[in-house]
Amino acid sequence: MYSTPFSPAEARSARARVGLSTAQVAQAMTACGAPVRPELIEAWEYGTQAPTESQLFVLADVLWCPPTALMGVEPRTLAEHRMARQLSVERLAQLIGMDPAVYWAAESAQQWNGDYRQTKALVEALGLSLRKLIGVMGHNEELAGHLRSAIDGRWKAQVGAIAKITTLNKTRVSDALRTMHAEFAEFSERYMGHVVARNDDSRLKEVAAERSAYLRRLVDRFWDLIGDAGEAPPFNSVPTH
Repeated sequence: MYSTPFSPAEARSARARVGLSTAQVAQAMTACGAPVRPELIEAWEYGTQAPTESQLFVLADVLWCPPTALMGVEPRTLAEHRMARQLSVERLAQLIGMDPAVYWAAESAQQWNGDYRQTKALVEALGLSLRKLIGVMGHNEELAGHLRSAIDGRWKAQVGAIAKITTLNKTRVSDALRTMHAEFAEFSERYMGHVVARNDDSRLKEVAAERSAYLRRLVDRFWDLIGDAGEAPPFNSVPTH
């Protein structure tokens, strides 16, 4: 079952910023229709329990902060983007014209499969950029696979597939892949240079660690290179299913 993302440390910091005691937070939440006891607030802040979605939304209002501050994560999944906007499953489903059960299934699978109209409504309701939409559509793993092939082989062969996934023009994709291919090649050159020079293992491990870190954030690096086009709203170029 999906658990509400929550950062005890951020919750403590947020409460300290507004100068409220746990008793005052509990009192305010109860007045807002979410009855809790001070002991529960303390349990949240020490990580022994976590609030429900509805409790998270009320707590954010009481502490005068966005839900993402308490969630402690940068929204990536459908559920996280929805919670960042303080929307329930039922309310978001209503906004996008989708049966709540169908929406919930998509959220649980972490893969969006709505039609064009529903996708456009989702983008508007959640304020999604192209980069974020590709993520909630469940395409990041597929994109990462093509990026791995591009940096470790013939990057030109991956341009068409990546352009299709992202709806970006091929020139922009080509520029990003060319750069990533060169960056990754540098790791190999540095590694082999240390091998030939018979440098100590610590230097080899350092380069290998950098290479691994680069591979872990391939998708993020791609979007960093794409720049403004990835951060812009995706319409009118959203792919349909």
